[in-house]
Amino acid sequence: MAHVTLNENDGQMAKTESNGFPSPYVDLERSRWAELSDREPLPLTAQELEDLRGLGDEVDLDEVRAIYLPLSRLLSMQVHGAARRHEAMRDFLGTFADRTPFVIGIAGSVAAGKSTTARLLRLLLARWPGHPRVSLVTTDGFLLPNAELENRGLLGRKGFPESYDRKALLQFIIAVKSGEPRVTAPVYSHLTYDIVPGEQIELNRPDIVLVEGLNVLQPPRPRADGRTGLAISDFFDFSLYVDAAAGDIRSWYIDRFLWLRETAFREPESYFRKYAELDHDAAVDQAAFLWDTINGPNLTENIAPTRSRATLVMRKSVDHTVRRIRLRKI
Repeated sequence: MAHVTLNENDGQMAKTESNGFPSPYVDLERSRWAELSDREPLPLTAQELEDLRGLGDEVDLDEVRAIYLPLSRLLSMQVHGAARRHEAMRDFLGTFADRTPFVIGIAGSVAAGKSTTARLLRLLLARWPGHPRVSLVTTDGFLLPNAELENRGLLGRKGFPESYDRKALLQFIIAVKSGEPRVTAPVYSHLTYDIVPGEQIELNRPDIVLVEGLNVLQPPRPRADGRTGLAISDFFDFSLYVDAAAGDIRSWYIDRFLWLRETAFREPESYFRKYAELDHDAAVDQAAFLWDTINGPNLTENIAPTRSRATLVMRKSVDHTVRRIRLRKI
């Protein structure tokens, strides 16, 4: 891919709601957004897309070209801009400190498609020039082990902010942004629904780190002494939120549950093996119950309120396609 820049006219003024007041966002319809990279070659094959696409995600090559290629182009520009700022700061301070990784936070609900977004961006960003080393870390690895969640009475609130080892997650992101040469993170298994004991992923001086998770845009929490602490979002260079109507996400979640009932749930080691024998109606009822008691409330109470903290919001329609992009102005 060639390095390119956006023109001043590549955005349009947006209004909030219909009140006519200026907005801090550039609001782009799908067709306008797609034009931002319409001359760029698509560095992705159909098989590569099939290999990384998440369960229930219906993203195709047309969607990649229209949405994810311009997004990767924008992010590549941001990374190069950060490199130039680092050089200027180094000259100003007279130091020789290495540049730290560019960190991108990716948030959104269960079943909204944020995992596929993260995997797509990891592949696409690595194919732009100047930053070939791109790492992806999911915050699932920082969930407390099931035994600990059960001891704390939190197993039914898995995925809520209190179910994470927030101290370990914060220490991880601080190490990344401090330029540590080797940083590790725990591994989570969606099959066993738990942390994998003794397994870690290792980051060795990546150019870009993608941090994907439900609650990565949570604001800092007040400490017991009244002072404000730090949040991992304080260390993001860019953040995006994968958005859709709650009713659509609920339907996608139920569809995904039904697919898993026929596939992964049937694995002997699956934590959800008990759901594999449910008939269709019972499986729909169980999925709806899990959404209405866990994932839906988490979206409403914790995840959706962080949407306004994102640098960029991708709004999906009922057919999973992104129809609108909202980008914070600079």
